Order: sequence, then structure tokens, then C-alpha cells
Amino acid sequence: MLLASPKKLVLLGALLTGPLGPAGGQDASPLPWEVQRYDGWFNNLKYHQRGAAGSRLQRLVPANYADGVYQALEEPLLPNPRRLSDAVTQGKAGLASDHNRTVLGVFFGYHVLSDLVSIETPGCPAEFLNIYIPRGDPVFDPDKRGNVVLPFQRSRWDPKTGQSPSNPRDLTNQVTGWLDGSAIYGSSHSWSDSLRSFSGGQLASGPDPAFPLEPQDQLLMWMAPDPATGQGGPQGMYAFGAQRGNREPFLQALGLLWFRYHNLCARRLAQEHPHWGDEELFQHARKRVIATYQNIALYQWLPSFLQKTLPEYSGYHPFTDPSISPEFVVASEQFFSTMVPPGVYMRNASCHFRKFTNESSGSSPALRVCNNYWIRKNPNLKTAQEMEELLLGMASQISELEDRIVVEDLRDYWPGPDRFSRTDYVASSIQHGRDMGLPSYSQALLALGLEPPKNWSDLNPRVDPQVLEATAALYNQDLSRLELLLGGLLESHGNPGPLFSNIIFDQFVRLRDGDRYWFENTRNGLFSKEEIAEIRNTTLRDVLVAVSNVDPSALQANVFFWQEGEPCPQPQQLTTEGLPQCVPLTVIDYFEGSGAGYGLTIVALCCFPLVSLIVAGVVAHFRNQERKKLLKKGNESLKKTTDSDGVPVMEWPGPKEKSYPVTIQLFPDRRLQVLDKRLTVLRTIQLRPPQQVNLILSSNRGRRTLLLKIPKEYDLVLLFNSEEERGAFVQQLQDLCICSAPGVGMAEMDEKELFRKAVTKQQRAAILEIFFRHLFAQVLDINQADAGTLPLNSSQQVREALTCELSRAEFADSLGLKPQDMFVEAMFSLADKDGNGYLSFREFLDILVVFMKGSPEDKSRLMFTMYDLDANGFLSKDEFFTMMRSFIEISNNCLSKAQLAEVVESMFRESGFQDKEELTWEDFHFMLRDHDNDLKFTKLCVKGGAGGTGDIFKQSNVCRVSFITRTPGNRSCSRELVLPNLEPPKLGSSGLKKRMGKKSVGLSNRLYTEALQEKMQRGFLAQKLQQFKRFVENYRRHIVCVTIFSAICVGLFADRAYYYGFASPPTDIEETTYVGIILSRGTAASVSFMFSYILLTMCRNLITFLRETFLNRYIPFDAAVDFHRWIAMAAVVLAVLHSVGHAVNVYIFSVSPLSLMACVFPNVFVNDGSKLPPKFYWWFFETVPGMTGVLLLLVLAIMYVFASHHFRRHSFRGFWLTHHLYVVLYALLIIHGSYALIQLPSFHIYFLVPAIIYGGDKLVSLSRKKVEISVVKAELLPSGVTFLQFQRPKTFDYKSGQWVRIACLDLGTNEYHPFTLTSAPHEDTLSLHIRAVGPWTTRLREIYSPPVGDNYANYPKLYLDGPFGEGHQEWHKFEVSVLVGGGIGVTPFASILKDLVFKSSLGSQMLCKKIYFIWVTRTQRQFEWLADIIREVEENDHQDLVSVHIYITQLAEKFDLRTTMLYICERHFQKVLNRSLFTGLRSITHFGRPPFEPFFNSLQEVHPQVHKIGVFSCGPPGMTKNVEKACQLINRQDRAHFVHHYENF
Repeated sequence: MLLASPKKLVLLGALLTGPLGPAGGQDASPLPWEVQRYDGWFNNLKYHQRGAAGSRLQRLVPANYADGVYQALEEPLLPNPRRLSDAVTQGKAGLASDHNRTVLGVFFGYHVLSDLVSIETPGCPAEFLNIYIPRGDPVFDPDKRGNVVLPFQRSRWDPKTGQSPSNPRDLTNQVTGWLDGSAIYGSSHSWSDSLRSFSGGQLASGPDPAFPLEPQDQLLMWMAPDPATGQGGPQGMYAFGAQRGNREPFLQALGLLWFRYHNLCARRLAQEHPHWGDEELFQHARKRVIATYQNIALYQWLPSFLQKTLPEYSGYHPFTDPSISPEFVVASEQFFSTMVPPGVYMRNASCHFRKFTNESSGSSPALRVCNNYWIRKNPNLKTAQEMEELLLGMASQISELEDRIVVEDLRDYWPGPDRFSRTDYVASSIQHGRDMGLPSYSQALLALGLEPPKNWSDLNPRVDPQVLEATAALYNQDLSRLELLLGGLLESHGNPGPLFSNIIFDQFVRLRDGDRYWFENTRNGLFSKEEIAEIRNTTLRDVLVAVSNVDPSALQANVFFWQEGEPCPQPQQLTTEGLPQCVPLTVIDYFEGSGAGYGLTIVALCCFPLVSLIVAGVVAHFRNQERKKLLKKGNESLKKTTDSDGVPVMEWPGPKEKSYPVTIQLFPDRRLQVLDKRLTVLRTIQLRPPQQVNLILSSNRGRRTLLLKIPKEYDLVLLFNSEEERGAFVQQLQDLCICSAPGVGMAEMDEKELFRKAVTKQQRAAILEIFFRHLFAQVLDINQADAGTLPLNSSQQVREALTCELSRAEFADSLGLKPQDMFVEAMFSLADKDGNGYLSFREFLDILVVFMKGSPEDKSRLMFTMYDLDANGFLSKDEFFTMMRSFIEISNNCLSKAQLAEVVESMFRESGFQDKEELTWEDFHFMLRDHDNDLKFTKLCVKGGAGGTGDIFKQSNVCRVSFITRTPGNRSCSRELVLPNLEPPKLGSSGLKKRMGKKSVGLSNRLYTEALQEKMQRGFLAQKLQQFKRFVENYRRHIVCVTIFSAICVGLFADRAYYYGFASPPTDIEETTYVGIILSRGTAASVSFMFSYILLTMCRNLITFLRETFLNRYIPFDAAVDFHRWIAMAAVVLAVLHSVGHAVNVYIFSVSPLSLMACVFPNVFVNDGSKLPPKFYWWFFETVPGMTGVLLLLVLAIMYVFASHHFRRHSFRGFWLTHHLYVVLYALLIIHGSYALIQLPSFHIYFLVPAIIYGGDKLVSLSRKKVEISVVKAELLPSGVTFLQFQRPKTFDYKSGQWVRIACLDLGTNEYHPFTLTSAPHEDTLSLHIRAVGPWTTRLREIYSPPVGDNYANYPKLYLDGPFGEGHQEWHKFEVSVLVGGGIGVTPFASILKDLVFKSSLGSQMLCKKIYFIWVTRTQRQFEWLADIIREVEENDHQDLVSVHIYITQLAEKFDLRTTMLYICERHFQKVLNRSLFTGLRSITHFGRPPFEPFFNSLQEVHPQVHKIGVFSCGPPGMTKNVEKACQLINRQDRAHFVHHYENF
């Protein structure tokens, strides 16, 4: 190996390190020597990092860790550090130094240490060696709580160490390990630049040239708060090269001394060399100051400290390792601590020692050390002169004795960490030693070649034996366990003991000999021999005199000693007596004053949904008002035609209810009508005799209330605006009734009494409740207990109920009809035997018994008698016509008179009575001969009360259902209807009776071409297992997709949770907030995935395309919207959990010290010693993640509330607009996750692919959205339906059952609404049927009202987006399909039916062989346009492909008398004319709601060879749920599988 010559090494160092300009470049004029780097690098040209800032400490003795690697020794392996501090270092202050060492020498030693080493900076991740305070400690636990723990965070270490026993943990030195003035100039180039003025080579000064600037960069100076006052901040601090140079004013004074000395040298050099620039002046001054500093430290201070003289300098030794050892750190610091006095004197040049006024009272002779740590703007140290006085005072003051005792100012009142203002300096030093893995005292002696003591008494004979005994007891008498720090203290007295002395001496020799830039090294080109000699003759006294105006005679020659006879002796050796008391320990509550604000913030965040709910409610309210206004316009014509003679008043309905406006109309036939605000008749009151009415008028409170008491009915209470209006109404009433007897009775009373006397509608309802209970109890022979409970002490109410009589209106209401219906007239007249206009309990009972228990003959005779209007015992054709008309009234007069006459004639002709004009009862009953079974179960359906009457009646109610039966040829005959072989169970019986009768048809009568499949009987568990299997089979695609998606989300959550809980690189985040970080990071990953891939569910064009591919076999594209909702709900739950996790994190971060936060968030926080973490509001509102998180919660609250079913129906525009906040949502998500507080941004990993796909899908939609489509035809159909026919774009290809989104140009181009196409794919135009159910569709109906002229160009144009696919378009993939449409939900099936017939007419090959279309409508007139389409389908359906069943739901009960008669007429009409009586179609018409389960069961029997039947429903949610439920029940069987696709509106 070739060795480099010294000249080459110097040249290499010059190339690598110097000379540097202000910015670290090479721009400055070259200097004649190699400039020493600030960070200590390249001092040794072979081992470049030796002595550099950040280099590791170099051990003299092998490490002593508990595991041999990094784990520190703790209790119980070693004693409690606080107990050791008490036992070893406790003692009385006031003992003077044996060698008269001065306090200035002590603090100069601390200054030298700050130049050489700094290991106080806490390490990351944070590790703690906390100090457990014994119970009852007088300083730290005076309350004897026993739970006081002083935190101690382990120091920063080299991460490359601590890997194995051969590579144990080593701490790093945060400053340069050279005597290079880093305490003056800093340990980095940037630090030095921040201290410079860049003018005249000087260091920057503040407003006072004698003082440096305040710290401008938090990266530089340590800003610990004042433990005595709690004050923090940079005020009163100075920018020094040493990070902790402001710890005490005594260190500050030395820092100011060297600051002023540098500037003095720079000024002198500027005078001597006026042509030099700033950099030359600064580097020359720095070089001279460092050399002077090295000389004073090595050749003046060190001999005074060790009482040893260093050997002569023999030149630079490049192979000497000058690295600082951990043993040196402990030895030097601990020995200095024994010499620190409890106070420090100040004096002037004339030897006058200052007095200091205490805050309480009196004065003290010195500055108390414990009350001056990190003090801001000390009132006694404001000027340069006062700083000089402090230096002079320290030069005259004798330090404490060099022994084991440490004064209480350090031992009990040292500046504390984190929340504690104080700590134990000695205990902390012991923990530092354990943190560094220092060997025991005996091990260190042996390693350094010294003789270890054999017993405790050999340590130091001058130590009090009681101290040794206490120490030995703590170490269990094991001297080998005694730690280096305490052993070194115990062996020292007057001078450092042998161990400390050897360690310190060796360190400084190595520092001098291994430093290439040492001032005595003549080969480095720094100084000439003459300059070296001059530097060697410079003392600290010379420096003090040079920078101040002090007379040299006021200082001794060697300021590190004070000998007898030298100037200005101290008044006395200081003790704690006469000094102010140390400010005791305080514990900071980081969360103090934040609890209320934090709670309010959380409550405010939780209120986001509530606020959004209120806003949505307001929006929905205004939208409803807008809708009402639109509806009001349609009713204006009706109002104009209304009689204007009505009297507007307010009706009082009863106590605790709000009055409402009504209109009272009086008619000449002595009739009084009550109308609501829509002019609907609420009530009619007959004023004709024998009706006796009484008027009661209020006599107080404005005399504007009127009570109209009506016997046998509830009363009418009216509130007028004034007495005059009431008087006018009373006069009209009297004029109307003046001719009749007995007239109107009148009385007056207080308004309160009037209200009490009135019989309200609620009271009347309660009476009728009891009436109907007893009525049915007697008819059905039910026990009173089964008829419902009665109020206590109700005998009076029962008597009142049984004696009450029903009015015509109440009777009609009980039947669910209107009072003026012909059926009501006929039935009421028949039952009212006494003709008084009311039905008594007995009269109602008689008529009800016939219908409940009577035979078919009894019921037909009753009907015959009802409609034998002339009571001649015959039923004429006209009377028969009237009877049929009364039945048909309940279906909104669905037949014209001609149609009804045709029905009557056909029924007479079918029965052979075409020649008869009148029918006897026998003829009438013969006409109904085929329907005995129907009549047998015919009842008179009475609504009854709410107290159980309905339940009683339901026991005898049977639902008529229609079944499809198979005919030869496997063709379904949709016109053959078979009633089920079911009979209602009789009360008290446990079985079913078989129906008998001539025409009864049972299951045994059915003819099948194939045998039914045998049904296996299974046990309960087998049935449940089979049901589960069928469920999995039915929804296997959904289950697989949801399982895969959920598994990914759970996997992401688990991955992040495990990573941050167990596997992440140590950052302290998991230790600080374990639950919070797991919850927040796990949910963050899942939410990122969910909110990214939810976009795919809205790619309508992509879904429409993919559903035609093979992927539709594996992915249920029809469930995209449901999947969207499911993901959204899951994501919002996880988002809430994510927020909860962060709320926990914010609280924990707000109560965690800054040292810990700097480890957790190294890119955000710098541990500058200030301790105080940011408040909670900083996290919420002053950070990018916090503020974006709050905004995300707000956006989510708005979007989710407006997307709810209720608000979507009431304000679709609000839903539309707020859902477009997704752009803001994703922008906030990207920003929220990009700040990288904890981890690198990852949202884009999930978001990128879905965003690109979604963006492409939106571009496809945008490419066609803006094409204006002309409307060819617009027609306003009944039931609020608007028919639009518009041009079909050339490239518009679609399938039947698909839907589009349209926007009307006159209603805004940005609001699109979805509608199903009703046109077929083969048609040249597109058509929609749109029902006006909201403001937008209502305005659309107004806009497309018939224009003037025939030119369709007058219609507003549309924007068209689509087509989009849905499940209905798959109708052709099933051999048998069932289409169920309710209300406007029939629109997709209009397209399907037309498409089916068209394809069949062309002879197209289709898998679908049969379609059952079930149309559920309130009345057949509701959507008459569909009837035209069905009629067209029937005309073109030559292959019997379509079977249509229409269910009219206006008639609630299937076996009511009226419904039975309509059913008989319908069957008769169908049989004779092969078309429906009500629709004119060949389709089957049913009354009531469709029984889906029996219907589907019949399909299984008709099509046993079909394994899958498609069911497609569209309509109200209630209907689709019933269909879904029926499919689920049927699918539990081992028969045909029903696949349900549905859409709600």
C-alpha cells in the first residue's frame, strides 16, 4: 500500500475543505492556509469522519448493556437512580475548594465541554429510562402519592450500531469532537452563516453591539422554558455556536466573552489590513480565536482542573484517535457538578459585590443558580457592563469542594424534561451512564490498568462511612456492581480521583495530538512560530481585559485560581442560607384550557350531518312549496268554478290539535257542507227535521267561537275572525232553518266551557270503536276478552256506544265508500228499518249477520231486496242496471252506459232470460248459479276500529288468487282461472274443511301432461341448510364480488394495522398512539381503495358495454347502483372511524412533549427544547391534513344527507348538485393524503386507474351530451304522464329495457334525469313516458303543452345521454320471463313487449318462449296509454308469447260484496266476449294486489322443464320488495330458480 506524503495530504485536504465562502462555495479570494471545516470533517485525511459532528463516541472500555447490545441496565439489576443520588451526593453546601479553584474555571469547563461534546439531544425512536421517584420524596413527591415518574429519554445513537454484541449501541456526538471553537461558531457551515454579519468579518450583533442576535432559526438554539417562571421563546436568548449556550447566565457570559473577542480581533485585523474582505477578516479572526481558546483550555484551564501538566507538544499524530469517549463525558460533567456553588457573585472593577433584591422581601448576596436556568431577560444582566461584573464575580468566587456532594440547585432543581419543570441532575447523569452502557467502576479501573478497591472502605477514607454503607446497601454490598459515575465521585476529593483524572487527561492529550488544525502544528500553515509563542502567552485574563474596560489590576493573573492576597476576595463562601428559595417543581398540563375547545370541536364535527340535514330539510321544504305552487296552478280553474258563497272559518278539531281552515257552505235544501282548503267535501250535515241542532256561542275572548251541536254525530266547532262574522253566519243559519220545526236552539257560555262541552271527532271515534268491537263480538261469537280491551270503568262508555246510531256518512266511511254512492244508498235504506236516517246497533247487527254467517241464498236474497226499489218482489232490467251501476261506481265508473247495457243484456241472454223484463229472486239466484262459492265467502267489509277489530275480521278473510294452469301442448292458457282448494278456518276449529259444491274445482281436478315433482320432506336443519344453499346459488355473483371487494378492504386494513402496530420502522408513532394509529391508518387504506373504486360503479357506458360480454356471467352489473350505495355506506362508516382515530391521535399529540413529537413527525417538528406541543386546534385547522379532513367531513355530510332516499325524492336537483361535490371530494382526498405526515402518499396508487377509466367514461358521455335533439311529438296523457317522441341519433343503438338521461334546454342544461325508453329498438324515433311527480317533471309537462300550429320545431330541444343498460334488457335470456310493472314502472316493459312481438313477427329465433306481464295499477284509467300498447301486442301476438294480467288495486278486499259482483261480471264478460269488462283487452283483470308467491308456484307447475325463470320488476319499493320476498321463498324449494332483477323509482 502506498503512503501519501504530508504535502499531498495537505493538498487533498485543501481541495476537499477549503477555502469556503459565505455560502460554502469557492468564490472568495484564496487564503494562504487550509480553512478548517465547521462540521469537523476531513480533519484526519485518512479517517475523514473522526471528530465530525454526528460521529459516534469511542469507548475506552467495552459496553455493559443488559443484553450486550442496547438494552440499558435498570431496576432491579441496578438500584433506583434517585435513591443513589440521595445516598451518594446529598450533603451540605458551603465547603470551599481545596485548591481555591474559582467558579469561573468551573463554568469555563462547562463551556469547553459544550465545545467538545453534546449528547443531550433525545434519540428517535424515543426510548425511555424513566426515573421512578420513591414514595414521599420531599422534593418530587411531597404528597406521598407514590406514582411520580420523571421521564428520561435516551440520547441519539448511531443507527448502524446496536445490532449485535460485537456491535453494541454507541451514542453520537452532535457537535464536533475537536477544540475548534464550535461553541463559538457552530458545528456546521449553515450554523456559522446564521451567526455572521458578513460585514467586516464580524459575528452578527443585536441592537446592542455587545450582544449577539436573538436566535432566528429554531434549528440552532435550545429553547427550554425557564423552570422558575415557565417563560419560553427566543426573547432574552442569544445566538451562540453552542446549542445550549443559554442554559445559565454564567455560560452566557462566557459565550458573550468569546463573541466580543472575535469581533475585537476582526476590527483589529480590519485596521491592520484594510484591503481584506469580509471572508478573509472572518477566517483570520476565527483562526486566532480558536487558537487562543485551545491554548487557554489545554495549557491554563486543564492543569488547574487536574493539577497535571500535559507533556510537550510533539507534533500532529494522524493515527491518534481523538474521538470523545463516553467515559470522558461522565467523568468531566460529574466532577464539574460537585464544584458548582448554590449562587454566583457579581462585582465591579472596584471590588464592590452587588446585592440582589428578592421577589419576596429582603436581598441576597448572589444570583441563585437554581432560579437562573434558561432565564429570559435577567434584570440583573441587561448590559455588557453587568455581564463583565458577572465574569469578575466568578473570577473572585471560590468554587465548592471537589468531593461527592452536589448542591441542591443541581441535584433537586435541575431543569426537567417534558411536563416536569425540575429533575435530579445526578439521577439523570446516572441514567445517561446506563444509556451509554458504561462499565462498572471496577471494570473501568481494570481496563485502564488501575487497581480496583477490594472493599467499600478502600474507595476513599475521607468519605463519610454512613454514605458508603448506604451506597453499599443499595448495591447489595456488591462492589463489582458500583457504577463508574458514582465510583468516580466517591474516590474524588480535592482533585479528580485516579479514574476520572486518567480519563480526562487521556482525552485532552488525544484531542491535541490528533488535531491536524492544532495551533501549535507548524505544518498546517496556520501560524508562524512567533504567532504561536504569542498565543501561548495569552491568558483568559488577557481576553477579559481586552474585551472590557476592566483595569488589569482588578483581576488575578490566573483567573482559574484565587490565592490569598489577590484582588477582590469574595465576601464569604456561599451557602444556601441568605439565598432565595429554589422555585419548586411544577408539572405542566399540556391540555390545560383546551378541554372545552376540543370538546366543542368534536361536537361541531359531529354536527356536520345535523347541519346538512337542516339545510336539506330547508331545501326540500322550498322544493315542496315550489311543487305546491305548480299544482296550485292546475287547481285554479277548479277554484274559479267553485261556489263563492262559502264562509271561510277555522275548525277546532279538539284539544292539543291545531285548528285548520275550512269553508262552510249552506244550501237551500237545508244542507251544510264543510270543505277543506282544496274544496274537497269533508262533511255534510242535514238540517232537515227531525234533526234538532243547537247553537252554543262563546261569551268571552272576542265572542267569535260557535259550537254546532248535532245529535248522533260529533259536533262542529268554528272559530271566526270576529264577532261580526259569527253573527252574520248565525243569521244565515237561522234564515235557512226558520221555516222548519223545531228550528235552531241557541245558548251562550264561556269559551273554555264550550270546548269542554263539544263532542269532538276523536271522542266520537272512541265511541264507534266500542260500537264495532261489540258488534263483531256478537256476530262472530267472540269472547269479550278477544274483542279487545276496554277502558277501566267503561260501563258508561259501553252504554253510550251501544245506544249510539250511525249516520249515513259514518256508515259509508265504515265501508270505505262515499256517502253519495248508490250502493251506500241502497244498503243504508235496507238496513234503516225505522227510517230515521241513522242505523242503530241492532239494525247494523241484522244486516251484518247475513253477510257474515248467511248462505249464498241469503246473500243473493239480500241483494235482490236491496235493489228491488219499488218493492214489488221483482227485479226489472232497469233495477238490475242500477245494481250493476252501483257496483261499478267503486271502480270510478270504468264502463260507459252502453258498455254496461251490453253486459246486462249478455247476462240475461246467457241465463236464458232474454225475453224477460223482470226477474224473480229465483231467476236472480239462478243467474248467479256458477258463483255459489264466491257468494259463500262474500262479506260486507267493515273497516272497524283500531283496537283489534280488523284482526278479528281477518281471521275469516280469504284471498282470491288466480293460477296459471297447463293445457295440452304445454301451452299456457291464461284465461283458465282455478281457485285454490282453500277454506277459511272456522272459529274454534283446528283444521281446514274441504270445500264441497257442484262447481268447486280443486287441485285434484287439474289435468297435467306430466307428473308433479316429488317434494322431499326434510328436517329443520336440512331445510335451513337447503335454504342457505339456494340463497348462495341465487346470489353467488353478488356474494363473490362483495366478498372479494370486502376481502381487499379488510386486507388493506389489516396490512396497514399490522404494519404500524408491529412491523413499521420505529418512529414512536405506534408507541405514542397505538390504537389511534392502527385505526386511522387501517381505515385510511380501506377508504382510499373504496373511494377510488366506487368510481367504477358510475361508469355507465362501460357497464353497458361489459354487461354484453362474458363478464356478465361473473359480475352482477345490474347491481352497480346498489353496490355503489353499499360501498358508499361502508366508506362513510370507515371515514367516521378514521376521524375517530384521528380525534384520539390529536388528543394524544396535544398532550405529548415536543421531544416525542419531533420523533413522530421529524419533517414537521424540531425538538428545540421548548417542550410545549401544538394545541389541538393547530392539528385541526392549521395543518393541511387537518383542514382538508374537516372539509372532507363537511363534504361527505352534505353529499350523504342529500343522497338519502327522502331528500332525493323531495329535491332531486339538490341531490344532483351536491353529488357533483365529488370533484371537491377527490381533490381534498388527494391533498389530504399528499402531505405525508406519517407515510408517503398512497392514495394515487388506488385512485389512478379508476380515475382514468371514469374520466374516459365521462368523455364518452360528454361527447354526446351536447347534441341537441328535436322533439317530434309531445302529448299530455292522463295521470300526469307526458309523452315525448324525439329524433333518434344515427349512432344511437339500444336494447329494449334500457334507459337514457335527458336534459331539457329550457330547464337548464346541467340537470339530467334518468328515464326508461318506451320505444322499441326497431322504431325510427325514441319515446319516453314521464310522470309528473316532482318540480322538474311538472315543469317539463308545462313546457311541452300543445304548441300553436303543427310545427314540432316549437318544442324545446333535449340533450340526450345514453343508452345505459340495466337488468330488464336481459329478458330475452330466459325461456320464461315474468315482467311486473307498478305505476309508471311499466315503462321498460312497454319497450320489451313491443320488441318481443316485432321479433316474433319476423320469425327471429329467441330463447324466450313465454312472457307473463303483470300490470299493477290503482285503476285501469291511470295509464291508459299502456292499454293501447298491450292491445297492439295482443293483435300482433299470433304465437301466444305474451300473457297479460292486470291487477286493479283500488279495491282493497277481494271478497267484499261489491268486489264479488264485479268479479262475477268480469268473468262473465270475459267468457262471452273474450275481453275484459274494464280494459277492453283480452288480458285477465284481477282485483286487489297480486299474490306473487302462489303465482310463481303455479309457473313452476306449468313449466316444470324450465330451470330458470327471469323475474323483472319495476315500480314502488314496496312492490319490488314483495316480488323479491316471493322469489326468495320460492327459491328455497328444489324447483325452478327465479332470478329477480328490479328497479325502484
